[in-house]
Amino acid sequence: MFAARATGLVKLAGLCLMAGVLVAALLFPVVGGLGLASNRAADTVDQTSGELTKAELPLVTTVLDMNKQPIAYLYDQYRIPVPSEGIADTMKAAIIAIEDKRFFEHKGVDWQGIARAAAKAGVEGETSQGASTLTQQYVKNYLAFVVGKGEKEAYAKATEATIGRKISEARIATQLEQKMTKDEILTGYLNIVPFGNGTYGVGAAAKTYFGTTPDKLTVPQAAMLAGLVNEPSRLNPGAAVEPAIKRRNTVIDKMRENGAFGADPKVAEEKAAEYKAEGIGVVPDLKLLPNGCVGAGDGPVYGFFCRYLIDYLEKAGLSADELKRGGYTIHTTMDPVATRLAKQAAEDQVPKTQDGIANAMAIVEPGAEKHRVRALAANRDFGNNAEAGQSAYPLPSEVTKFGTGSTYKVFTAAAALEAGVARLDKQIDTPATYTSRIYKGDRGGYTVKNANTGYKDKMTLTEALATSPNTGFVILEEQVGLDKVVDMASRLGLRESMNGVTTKGEPVKPGERSQGETIKAENRGSFTLGVGPTSILELANVAATIMSAGKWCPPTPVEGVTDRNGRPVALKEAPCDQAVAPEVANALANGLGADTKTGGTAAGAAGRAGWDRPMIGKTGTTEDHWSVAFMGATAHYAGAVMTFTDGVAPQVICNSTPPRLCGNAPGTTGVFGGSVAAPTWFNAMKPLHEGKDPTPLPPVDPRYR
Repeated sequence: MFAARATGLVKLAGLCLMAGVLVAALLFPVVGGLGLASNRAADTVDQTSGELTKAELPLVTTVLDMNKQPIAYLYDQYRIPVPSEGIADTMKAAIIAIEDKRFFEHKGVDWQGIARAAAKAGVEGETSQGASTLTQQYVKNYLAFVVGKGEKEAYAKATEATIGRKISEARIATQLEQKMTKDEILTGYLNIVPFGNGTYGVGAAAKTYFGTTPDKLTVPQAAMLAGLVNEPSRLNPGAAVEPAIKRRNTVIDKMRENGAFGADPKVAEEKAAEYKAEGIGVVPDLKLLPNGCVGAGDGPVYGFFCRYLIDYLEKAGLSADELKRGGYTIHTTMDPVATRLAKQAAEDQVPKTQDGIANAMAIVEPGAEKHRVRALAANRDFGNNAEAGQSAYPLPSEVTKFGTGSTYKVFTAAAALEAGVARLDKQIDTPATYTSRIYKGDRGGYTVKNANTGYKDKMTLTEALATSPNTGFVILEEQVGLDKVVDMASRLGLRESMNGVTTKGEPVKPGERSQGETIKAENRGSFTLGVGPTSILELANVAATIMSAGKWCPPTPVEGVTDRNGRPVALKEAPCDQAVAPEVANALANGLGADTKTGGTAAGAAGRAGWDRPMIGKTGTTEDHWSVAFMGATAHYAGAVMTFTDGVAPQVICNSTPPRLCGNAPGTTGVFGGSVAAPTWFNAMKPLHEGKDPTPLPPVDPRYR
């Protein structure tokens, strides 16, 4: 007993000292003798109180698809701000009763409350009464969760038990009371304070715990929420039901004492008993708002698009931190129908749980002013559980570490057409084996052979694009010049793949060569065979560039961004440019129009899908069969698919149903682009084109025919 009283007396002395210092600090801006405040500190107080009167709280950013339906949410703090009239009187009464019953009487600092706390500390050894007003708590929460972003260090600083902090807090609170009405302060507090489970503010709390809006909160609901602000983790009603109910009932008793249930004591007591008899009342499954790209979309199917969107916006001037706090509305280009079709087609060819094999697809809409990304999907789901068939890598949009094989022959053909070295109907040499004296091999010259026998020694460029003889394109590459072919790949769309990564697929560091630079410097004739790292999205955009009469535009996932006030936000997006002359692009499109016809490497896949539309197409298979690809396009959609090993140790992908890994033993028969990547493309694109006119390929200038 004596120890308790002694402790109480110590706390009493401390409270008395604090009260005296607070009074001095409030009356005199500079307390030089104590070193507790300064003119600079006063300036900071003025600035903070000013900021609080027009505080912009961290808000949720909403991501919408092309139909303006939400597909993802990005936030640090789940908050739904509401005006005063949108908050029930029950909620206001509950928070005042439990946190600051003299709220409408004091001017920011409750001197009577401090005195009462001091007296109670002296008698009972407690300091729980009247220590901090709602106005002071508003200041503290602003510094912790708005200025400090809720980070541990900032929270600790905003809540540290020092006289200096209390002085600053009290001075800001006093100034705030002169600049804002009581109702404005109360509303601000209820919009900023945390309620647990990642929710901040009464708007999000009402929806999370009760599936309602704050203007409809009942007394038991409001009391439970008011009780949460004391210790939201310990009193979590989703897990700790009994402690939450006990705290709620304490709030109800305080509301009764504060006259919230009327002046008649008997009636008030009966109402309080009725309210306390109710159950916890929270929804069975707390309505927590999904956060981030993992799990985005039903299924989920939108995660890869969401991840690309964030990466794109960061390069365009909106950082991830801004997105999580700014309350933006992002109108995207994502087509949910195209995305689901691509996802289904990818999984049909390679099940999501198939060990070590990814199957990813990107769909871009061609256009002269914009190349809209309509779908980014894969057999994997976007997530961190590999055993469940998930991947945290942005498979369709990143530069993979694998090549796309013969799809790169498109760049050689384009460079040859532009340079006048080749024409669509002019024959090129396609011998069974060819040794280049220009490019270097392991033992002198670079020797290449065709993938199989049966090729003619000569064929037209159109035939070569459809049947893909290796030798013919190495010879064309020699005639045009390797540098021009590499540059063509970048111009048509492989800009990050050529200039942003090394030959190992790693981001280029200062002093390192990019993939394109290395290929040129080392005179790698194998470039036309597509052995280097490639982005599937960029490959789809190559097809979009060709079908846009040679106009390259960045593959954009964004239609527009508006801020929390509905104002447009300017983005730093790369402008479109004319990659090649329209005549060259149109000629190339016609040259690529035979791949799905009889004899073409994608003819079988097209036939099985019942494809009957004009289109461009090109399959690709790497020599080691670690990856295969298909790119194709119509006037309506361009797309690319890549099937590749995504395990720790790359292996040959065997040509089985479904494809499987089968080691790297010599002679192992691997999969081809026409047997898995092309079917994925056609199975997604066939239904996506339903109802659209079968637009013919553009006419060819006779100079290129």
